[in-house]
Amino acid sequence: MTNTGLSDEEAHRLLERCGPNELGKQKKTTLRSRIFAQLRDPLILVLLVAAALTVATGDFADAVVICVVVLFNTTVGVAQEVRADNAVAALSAMTAPTARVTRDGVEQQVPSSTVVPGDALVLGEGDIIPADAALTYAVALLVDESALTGESVPVDKDTHATGPQAGQLQAGTVVLRGRATATVTATGADSALGRIAASLHARQQLTPLQKRLAGLGRVLALVTVGLCLLVLALGLIRGQSLETMAVTAISLVVAAVPESLPAVVTLGLALGARRMAARNAVVRRLSAVETLGSVTVLATDKTGTLTEGRMVVERVWTPQGTATLGGTGYAPAGDLKALDQDDSHASGSIEAARELLVAAALCNDASLIPPGTDSPQWSALGDPTEAALLAAAAKAGCAHDDLVRTHPRVGEIPFDSLRKRMLTVHSTSSGTFEAFLKGAPEMVLDRVLLGDSPALLEQARREAARLSAQGYRVLAVASGSLDTVPDLLDDAESGLRLLGLTAISDPPKPTAVTTVEACRRAGITPVLITGDHPATARAIALRVGILTGEKDAESAHRIATGAELAAGHVPDLTAVRVFARTTPQQKLDIIQAWREHGDVTAMTGDGVNDGPALRQSDIGVAMGRRGTEVARQAADLVLADDELPSVISAVEEGRRVYANIRRFLFYALAGGAAEILVMLAGPLFGLALPLRAGQILWINLLTHGLTGVAMGAEPVSPDAMRQPPRPPQQHILGDGLWQRVLRLSLLVTATSLAASLWVRHSGGPWQTVLFLALLAAQLGVSLGLRERLFTRRNLYLPAAVAVAAGLGMAAVYVPFLADLLETSRPTGTGLALAMAAGLVGFAAARAEALWSRTHRPNRRPSV
Repeated sequence: MTNTGLSDEEAHRLLERCGPNELGKQKKTTLRSRIFAQLRDPLILVLLVAAALTVATGDFADAVVICVVVLFNTTVGVAQEVRADNAVAALSAMTAPTARVTRDGVEQQVPSSTVVPGDALVLGEGDIIPADAALTYAVALLVDESALTGESVPVDKDTHATGPQAGQLQAGTVVLRGRATATVTATGADSALGRIAASLHARQQLTPLQKRLAGLGRVLALVTVGLCLLVLALGLIRGQSLETMAVTAISLVVAAVPESLPAVVTLGLALGARRMAARNAVVRRLSAVETLGSVTVLATDKTGTLTEGRMVVERVWTPQGTATLGGTGYAPAGDLKALDQDDSHASGSIEAARELLVAAALCNDASLIPPGTDSPQWSALGDPTEAALLAAAAKAGCAHDDLVRTHPRVGEIPFDSLRKRMLTVHSTSSGTFEAFLKGAPEMVLDRVLLGDSPALLEQARREAARLSAQGYRVLAVASGSLDTVPDLLDDAESGLRLLGLTAISDPPKPTAVTTVEACRRAGITPVLITGDHPATARAIALRVGILTGEKDAESAHRIATGAELAAGHVPDLTAVRVFARTTPQQKLDIIQAWREHGDVTAMTGDGVNDGPALRQSDIGVAMGRRGTEVARQAADLVLADDELPSVISAVEEGRRVYANIRRFLFYALAGGAAEILVMLAGPLFGLALPLRAGQILWINLLTHGLTGVAMGAEPVSPDAMRQPPRPPQQHILGDGLWQRVLRLSLLVTATSLAASLWVRHSGGPWQTVLFLALLAAQLGVSLGLRERLFTRRNLYLPAAVAVAAGLGMAAVYVPFLADLLETSRPTGTGLALAMAAGLVGFAAARAEALWSRTHRPNRRPSV
């Protein structure tokens, strides 16, 4: 019965009531809101207060420096954030711009945005389905749903098939083969694509680095203000003027707060992003650089990430024996070998396998496309499984074009979801005909169709079950000779001879095993989340090492399906290592479970179905080549080469960035604390006002400025990827760093005061020597903290130290600066003591760095 569809009037009325077939758009975030969000960071607030105080005291130079740092940090943050708001727009671009519908009994083409529930869709090969719909008619319909479900194999659709989704079509999927009509059931936000778009609206929480820096900012704000008020009070008690002590206290605030930290962080992240780009990992959000270094769980999809993303025939079983095929992808290059090279019947099994592959190539509707300007690799047109059979036949020396020319097709029964098999009939040069049959083993290994012995058929069933349990997609192939073409082709499906079975899979990438091994060595837990079949997921997990053996695979709750999750049969999602047949919402639940467990999650993916999980995870990683635009826009990191090892390289860069931030904090906080301690302890030794405000600010400018920023470019530690990730809850000053800051600051304070008191005892310019000693000690610390002392990979740091030392001497010997900073020319002894303080700072920092490397605490291993 022909479906005449809606009338134009009904369609118009439904469009007004249901709205356009478009995905809901997020409320646009204003520029003012973005800027305000950046300025709410506690450390930035402290810097803004310090800038206001320096303006109040007339120190405009330092106020400008602080404001430039804040402006630079805010600008970069806002610019990077804007790029992350395009995910929903990319989803809209995926829907078909036009659709074919039947209205008033006439087929017409309309904009996809005007499709409404009840419309009668007309679908053909290559069409993108514009809305969710229920099939009303279908012929050999094959739909690629991988972008939504993660299922690597296209799905047959039929009106008579059983199952919850058998007769349903979803928006955003693609018709690979056949034709159909369907009635629209849901559009826009109510469609499957719309529900995924709604999931993308959830905003991420603060990254681990942002959380740590926010906590540090609060601590610094409280401690710094408290100590500087103490210095102010003590100075007033000693009889110093309020104006002098106010300026000194404000200078100490500026000195104690590492105002270069935002610049160091931004520079480190930017350099990390550039290095990652050179290693095929493109960063879309700067904070993602450091977040990768914190990752404790790597959740990866299967198709195209761990696997090639192309179906390949790996084994051919025949009654004469088993043969294997080499090669990757759809390229017709590889060897056909007998599984047992010592088998005396090896040549027989090879010939039997070749005969099977010829039959499979003829009973086939796909084609292979050679490399061209648009694609550097062989690609498939049609069903990927059939394309794999063509490639396998070519590897066996049977080119498809030659086969078609010598065996033209004269009849066929197309594959459908009810029969689960396909039959073709071909003429031969001798005037006879050959019938070839391929399909699901349960439908082909039937005595009604095959004339083989029951024992052989039972052997084939056992082999098919064994291969299926290993994750292969198994097809049975049979053939038979005909004198004439029967009027009813169904009559050709009897008395056929079983040729054997083909085992087809999407094989793991060569780099997958080493990548998973690298994850485990770095203390990162690998987890597989896929929409594919549980047996396939299990097989891949075993082959790449996510499951470490059959015992691991069989242990309780190491493998779970979406149905088990929906039924609540999995009490602890973090105990599972392989998830199969998962929905987009379940992927979100899995990621959230790990985050609630206290882990930092990275999620890789390439399909629309991965979009919500990519956005919700701490770090989303999308495939650049085969990935959908939705996945790329939702992700923080895009792999330009689609290779998972690039993630490991990015993790290494993240760890380098975080190590450099902690190194700078160690250096800057130790120096700032030393300056405060000098101001507190100096009067106890008779030094009424140890340092002038200008001298404090000059030290701060030289140490926290050029030198501090250069520390952010230090190279990665050689053993960075042999250490477990730091605990996610660890404070940025944790792991003993604040104790090291205290030890080093006390030593720098004692050394500087000792040099000053020595010169004071001899009647020399003790304040100038204290100024030079503090500067030299901090510069010595910056060199002593290097991971690789004599490396040439960051020549900016020694150059910055040399420039800072020169400007420090200029403050003493250049008359203009000496008058401004109230310094005097030191004696030879005073200068030597200041240099000695620099050597002590270097030696102390070197000892701290070596002690830290040899006393790293044991952390939670990957499981």
